[in-house]
Parts: sequence; structure tokens; C-alpha cells
Amino acid sequence: MDQQKLIERIKETFGKLKVLELGAILRKEQFDLRDLIQITHHQDEAIAFRAAWILENLYLYNPELYVDYLQDMLTAMHSIKWPGVSRHYAKIVMHATSPKASKITKERLAELDIEPIIELLFDWLIDPEIKVAVKSFAAEALFNLRQQHDWIKDELHNQLEFLMRDGSAAIQSRGKKLLKGLN
Repeated sequence: MDQQKLIERIKETFGKLKVLELGAILRKEQFDLRDLIQITHHQDEAIAFRAAWILENLYLYNPELYVDYLQDMLTAMHSIKWPGVSRHYAKIVMHATSPKASKITKERLAELDIEPIIELLFDWLIDPEIKVAVKSFAAEALFNLRQQHDWIKDELHNQLEFLMRDGSAAIQSRGKKLLKGLN
């Protein structure tokens, strides 16, 4: 399947089962993930969102298979056009930085310049227009990165306390969990 055929297949509304089905097809056909990353920046918001949803599911299905695309995904995060797309990228980063991430993923991340992503994640935490799920995933990713970058701990602590002052139940819950881990 080429990029245009994939765009045609994701034009129509679909659910999780279709995402899983398309993911299986793309894995089988060894679809170039760079083409999928490119579609996440499509001018049609729905197409971009669905492409990002598929990207997230492909990555989470087998992160080690896509370790060579981490740089491409991280670079793509800086030019996201649509708010819904950032949710999927934030979730990918959260999982890639997780203590449970594979050794190969951790080694690959250590080779990359992650500072611009850290700044972007903090920008997402601060931006009042960013959705709660994105903030939650961004906060967890920053929490995961705190040991590689000492300064993150204090800044994340401050941002979480600020967010929790007037935050939703989801922010309260995630914030308490992360603050406990920071202390």
C-alpha cells in the first residue's frame, strides 16, 4: 500500500478495530513509517488524526520494530498542525521514555537530542489550549525523563502544582501520582 492508498482508506470515519486492522496490514506490507508520519501532517484534520492514531498503535504494538523511526517521530512533533494529533505523539513519547521501555529504545533515545522535545512537552503543559490528555501524557513523559535531566524535576513539580490548582479530575489524579513520585 502506498501513501495515497492509505489516505484513501482513512478518509472515512472508523474506530479502534479499523485502526488495528490497518496497523496489521501496514506491518505485513512493511509500510514506510515516514510516509505515515508525513500523513499525520495532512491538511485534512481528520486524516491527520487517523494517521496519528494508526502511528501510535503501530508503535505501541512493537516499539522495537520502530526504534529507527524515533528521530523522525520526534522531529515531526514540532510541526503538528492539529490538536488531536499531538495526543498520539505525546503518548508515543510517554511510552518511549517509560522505565519499562526496551533496552534498545532507551539506547536509541540516549543517542538523540531530546532537549527540543522536553521543551515542547513543557510548552504543551503550559498552553491553556492544549487538551488534558496531551498534558497528562506530556507530564508523564517529562516525569520519565527526570533522571536523565536533573532540572526537569523542579520545573515539572512547579508546573504540576500550577495545573492542579484549577485542573480537572484527570489532571488532579495524574498530578498527585507524579508529584508523589517526584518527592
